[in-house]
Amino acid sequence: MLNLAIIGTGRYGVNIIHAFKQLEYQNIAKLVSICDINEDVLNSHCKKYKVKGYTDYRKMLDSEDIDAVAIATPDHLHKEPCIYAAKSGRHIFVQKPMDITVEGCLEILEEANKSNVLIQVDFHKRYDPYHQQLCKDVKSGKFGTIEYGYVHMEDRIEVPSKWFSSWAHKSSPVWFLGVHFIDLVRWCLGSNGKSAYATGYKMKLKKMGIDTYDSVSAKVIFENGVSVTFDVSWILPENFEAIVNQSIRFVGTEGIIECDTQDRGTRLCSTEKGMETYNIGFILETKDVSGRTVYKGYGIESIMDFVYNLIYIKNGGDFETLRKNSIAAFGEDGLEVTRIAVAIHESLQKDEPVSIR
Repeated sequence: MLNLAIIGTGRYGVNIIHAFKQLEYQNIAKLVSICDINEDVLNSHCKKYKVKGYTDYRKMLDSEDIDAVAIATPDHLHKEPCIYAAKSGRHIFVQKPMDITVEGCLEILEEANKSNVLIQVDFHKRYDPYHQQLCKDVKSGKFGTIEYGYVHMEDRIEVPSKWFSSWAHKSSPVWFLGVHFIDLVRWCLGSNGKSAYATGYKMKLKKMGIDTYDSVSAKVIFENGVSVTFDVSWILPENFEAIVNQSIRFVGTEGIIECDTQDRGTRLCSTEKGMETYNIGFILETKDVSGRTVYKGYGIESIMDFVYNLIYIKNGGDFETLRKNSIAAFGEDGLEVTRIAVAIHESLQKDEPVSIR
């Protein structure tokens, strides 16, 4: 049985707790300990999930028998715990982006390779079955040669202004949202970024005291010649019907494919909340036959897949075969996504196209 730990137990860290606890119910892995600098949050989770807690991840990794650690700290705080975990020989599951600098990603990869540990980045868009079919069709040549594509991903303004107000100024809609679809496009096209040109606005959030971009529009040219436009923002009104509004499309010489992953056909309206749309494909809360809460969906599957990949390695599998056959995003993917995102931000500053490398 694998021993697991988590660094960062905020909004997304809780999803990791749920996934790891379900694996514990199945006698596949055990959640040994969690870490969070917020003692109130930490104590609440420790009590609820009956797990040991730490406020210092270094002390946790030095003290506990842990095979692997999940890192769900804010976007700009991934590098140090990743490096510390890698140096201590722990396999790593890190939330996107792997780091917000190319240099940081390279440092993480260097330490992971030295210690022969697996690093998997949680780009969970790959696990959405609609996206998997989309990518399968694109790769098969069903639409001929892809010429261009378009992505939009937008959050309601409560995400940067309320959920993550303490660190949103350290991030951007590109880092928090855009990297999801940058990775998905890379995966579908089988190509890395070549150049990027971007424009953006700092208006609404800056007036609220949060110095970051409201929105960014980026045109990325990939090495295979495909042009993809990414429109990302996190200033949708709080009364918009979903937390996230998102879609992806590709146009090729022999066809077109469009996937709206916000509107999947179910809409509702209540006196309490007004208009809503579900994204239960991401995370769905259900009950098993014993009445225990169980979580399903691609947001949970991507986390569990990390553990299944570790079991494969533990049973004698090799990294090369895993990378060839798994749909997961690994450290090298995290690096290439960061290269593109860094170029987008550099273009925003220079107001000119930027080469990616």
